[in-house]
Amino acid sequence: MLKAYKYRIYPNKVQEEVLEKTFGCCRFVYNQTLAYRKEKYEKDKKSMSRTDCNNYCNRQLKEEYEWLKEVDKFALTNAIYHMDSAYRKFFKEHAGYPRFKSKHNSRKSYTTNYTNGNISVDFDARKIKLPKLKQVRAELHRKFTGQIKSATVSQVPSGKYYVSVLVETYHEPFPETEGKIGLDLGIKDICVTSDGRKYRNPKILSKMERKLVKLQRQLKHKEKESSNYYKAKRQIALCYEKIVNARKDYLHKLSHEIISENQVIVSENLQIKNSRIFLSAVR
Repeated sequence: MLKAYKYRIYPNKVQEEVLEKTFGCCRFVYNQTLAYRKEKYEKDKKSMSRTDCNNYCNRQLKEEYEWLKEVDKFALTNAIYHMDSAYRKFFKEHAGYPRFKSKHNSRKSYTTNYTNGNISVDFDARKIKLPKLKQVRAELHRKFTGQIKSATVSQVPSGKYYVSVLVETYHEPFPETEGKIGLDLGIKDICVTSDGRKYRNPKILSKMERKLVKLQRQLKHKEKESSNYYKAKRQIALCYEKIVNARKDYLHKLSHEIISENQVIVSENLQIKNSRIFLSAVR
């Protein structure tokens, strides 16, 4: 099975410049190939495959813009494949038309593929080897065994960098138990179990609300696109990140406790037509 392991990385100044350049090149290639594909379809009614878009990047864009050759080639190829996936969903699944990526409003990330040992993890030295970056210091809090398939490097709005390593590994199931439990999901409490246990709903947002209001008020008085404006936005992003992490931590601990103790889990929810649907999940 394929499983992803996400770690925080701490690139130095030179590596940060390479990352920013790669983010920008991927965004540029995504927009250029999308515009080229759109133009071909509108003028000639000609549909292009992702291979055609990739050839356009390699034969024309890289010749016209030499700086595209400075970044990881797999990152550019995957950016084109992501554009192609969004484009095909527009026609087949009636999703929204792919939008051009913006420097300020899009998520910064790129994906690179494993080949000839260009991606490796050293748990003892606490470093990850990535193409064009070499060794990057990382917080390797979880170990894994298996074949690395790809790695996705991303930067969150707070400015932190992360890498998600996709690994083909063996899934070890939980030991079987005799426990069976029913869950009733609610608002006041996250859930109430059939044996009477109540799991509270932590009010993370309400605890941070006063700080959020203060930061958002400060942002309102900043001049847009100024250094202080982006500094205030980063502080707000850090506050929201703390809320999200607290919620995820609580939900992960709760779900792990429930599935570790029970073999069968039944969830009861009231549906729109006043009917009750029982969903059972076997671990």
